Amino acid sequence: MKQCILTLFLTLFLIQYSFAQNDYFFPKDLTFNKGIPTPQQFLGYNIGDWHTRHDRMVSYFEKLAELSELATIQTIGHSNEHRPQVVLTITSKNNHTNLEAIRTKHLSLAEGTIPKGGFANMPVVVLLGFNVHGNEPSGMEAALLSAYYLLAANFEGRKEAMENAVFMIDPTYNPDGRDRHSNWVNMHKGFPPVADGMDREHNEVWPRGRTNHYWFDLNRDWLPLAQVESQNRMAFYHKWLPNVATDFHEMGTNATYFFEPTKPYGSENPIVGRRNYDELNVIFAKYFQNALDEIGSLYYTKESFDNSYPGYGSTYPDMMGGLGLLFEQASSRGHLQHTQTKDISFAFTIRNQLRSSIATIQASVDNRELLLKYQADFFKEGYKKANQSRTKAYIFGDEYDYNRTRLFAKYLQKHHVKVHHLDEDKTVNGITFKKGQAFFVPNNQMQYRMVQTIFEPVKEFYDSVFYDASAWTVALAYDMPYARMGTSKLGAEVTMHDLSPKRRNVQKAKYAYLFDWSDYSAPKALNYLQENGVFTKVAAKPFTIEKDGQKRNFHYGTILISVADQELTEEELHKKVLRASQIANIEIISISTGLNLAGPDLGSPNFATLSPPKIAMLLGDGVSGYEAGEVWHLLDTKLNMPISKVDILNFGRMNLNDYTTLILVSGSYRNFSENQILQIRKWTESGGTLITLRQGTNWVIREGIAKETFKKPSSNGIKKETRFDFETARNRSGAKAIGGSVYLTNLDITHPLGFGYHRRTLPVYRNHSIFVEPSKNAFSTVAKYTDNPHLDGYLHPDNLEMIKNSASLLVSRVGSGRAILFVDNPNFRGFWYGTNRLFFNALFFGEHVRVP
Repeated sequence: MKQCILTLFLTLFLIQYSFAQNDYFFPKDLTFNKGIPTPQQFLGYNIGDWHTRHDRMVSYFEKLAELSELATIQTIGHSNEHRPQVVLTITSKNNHTNLEAIRTKHLSLAEGTIPKGGFANMPVVVLLGFNVHGNEPSGMEAALLSAYYLLAANFEGRKEAMENAVFMIDPTYNPDGRDRHSNWVNMHKGFPPVADGMDREHNEVWPRGRTNHYWFDLNRDWLPLAQVESQNRMAFYHKWLPNVATDFHEMGTNATYFFEPTKPYGSENPIVGRRNYDELNVIFAKYFQNALDEIGSLYYTKESFDNSYPGYGSTYPDMMGGLGLLFEQASSRGHLQHTQTKDISFAFTIRNQLRSSIATIQASVDNRELLLKYQADFFKEGYKKANQSRTKAYIFGDEYDYNRTRLFAKYLQKHHVKVHHLDEDKTVNGITFKKGQAFFVPNNQMQYRMVQTIFEPVKEFYDSVFYDASAWTVALAYDMPYARMGTSKLGAEVTMHDLSPKRRNVQKAKYAYLFDWSDYSAPKALNYLQENGVFTKVAAKPFTIEKDGQKRNFHYGTILISVADQELTEEELHKKVLRASQIANIEIISISTGLNLAGPDLGSPNFATLSPPKIAMLLGDGVSGYEAGEVWHLLDTKLNMPISKVDILNFGRMNLNDYTTLILVSGSYRNFSENQILQIRKWTESGGTLITLRQGTNWVIREGIAKETFKKPSSNGIKKETRFDFETARNRSGAKAIGGSVYLTNLDITHPLGFGYHRRTLPVYRNHSIFVEPSKNAFSTVAKYTDNPHLDGYLHPDNLEMIKNSASLLVSRVGSGRAILFVDNPNFRGFWYGTNRLFFNALFFGEHVRVP
């Protein structure tokens, strides 16, 4: 009896608090369907009292789909840590019945045509997306309340809204980062809550919850598609091409609230067109204004944030004829935190996000026909621009690198860019593109604007201050040879099946096996062989053999597997070699003689024995999680190679002699003692390979481990102005920042770090102001910026003079070892396939980099 009374009391208590929460979060005078449980009733606590775990969110959405005929839930993929990526679709029962027909008809807008019957009976498609940064958690809580609002609230025009719209709620774009942050703040929550910003709850430990499993910022990954979460989301996105897509974020605790429009012109992408910014953004802004005015929340617009880089969740939709919407809420970074005025609570941040979500719902329904017509007009205009352009198509392909060419074609298809086979060999601007090894991309297609984004560099801009990157020409990132075509004679369209790995077979050898190092996936094969006890050698010079009556040329870096050198039997070796060929999708050939037609014979000293690298990377507080994650992800996904990720705090327990290679990505490394710095120097002097990136390079030079020199600006002919208006200070300093642009280097392809490259020019990405002089040793500057290096993105004239003829990659002798100094980051955002090879070479061939 007592148990029944207690249960009744708790039920009534939760119901009372649910109603109280409804009064706080939702607009006044709403009634709710009592058959739909509130998030509070389902979770057992008030929204804002705790950070909801991802699995509990999924369970609530599943319950909503179970109870309401207006809701269905689907899993569109899984995160790296195998959390489900779910989408809750909410619309009328009738629309659910005809959902596939609605989707198909909606996609016809991308052909630039108005469907039969016009837009009168077409639902608008709205994607409510939240929480791409895991430690900006108000978004997912607002997603729970948004779902409840749509399914339970009896708001004005609800029936019409369900008929006239398809709402899709993606509650967290970053499930893994979300849970990492939620676990942190929940485990450190005080009773009562501690608002002191110095409290542990408000200060996550490295790498913090912003990023995903591999420490990637998923709000930069809509264009690169380096991460599985982004790939899953992109596949779903293109199934619908929503008219409206939201992107909810948080910013500094002492800020207020931001909604679009962003900074006019300078922060906008000109390829999108003015209607998006001047018409749609302005219309929606009025709804957000009214929603936040109603609850007295401060906000601002236009002054900040970026709408130009197409890799954001609020900009990619703009490229697809939709309206991407960015929201930024001042963060409580926990449950309660002091500000410069009154304390900010987690519940307060959630309410602002919810009100913007509700305003988005209302604005989308009210402007349904405008949004649908805009999307049709957007794609129609794209076709028109394509037809007017002198460039009718782009041809691309690298005859030496089958897999990188194939991966680039697959990348284009993920963005729904149509790719065609080349029907015959073509030579354009001195570049020969061979049938079967190159592809054709027509301009006249639905994704005209994406084609321009991927292939056309931009060097002139309205503004000189950038929130993030100013360059994103993906063809340069892949170092993909390509050319513009004035005609568009097409072969058959490429299917995903066409880009599947080839069926590989390797003839059993009694003498040796060879594979060229020019293919992007060759390092994966080498790693597999080394991990499976196969001894390998690398060629320091090109050579020519005869195979099946034909001459075969092999380049610098070719890998030799001598049968006689192995402890394995011929049969065992053949199985390993065949497996390496298959997993890397590369050609490995068998040969029966060591005598070559040209170049060194196979027994020459120019073939050096390789040792498997044993790699450690230092990370932790003060180290760039982005760069560390890029290295980790690269080795995991491209090489299947383990790497020891060692926290700096454990450096004192680390035996450096257990490793051949130590990686220092960007970081301050301020916690190193003089003795620990000495340890790194002595280990390197004893034959170790120290690989550094960007600020890591800056650090080893400043500490004197690498004896290289920073480039200093010249004062000759420079007139210094001594007085400016105070309000221009930020823009003046910002204009001189190198936020992210692309430059051309000259590469020594005979150097072990240049093995596998066939062209002496290589684009690199730069987003820093570290300038290093070429090495005093004439053989040690592997990659050097050209005299006219600027390829893509914004560049201040002063920086051009500093970049010209400076070093991008060099090797510094340190006793019997070496420091391999990457001034730039060859692994930026997981899609710089063109410079990845430099990093692979540093790992596998570092021991053979001997400075003369």
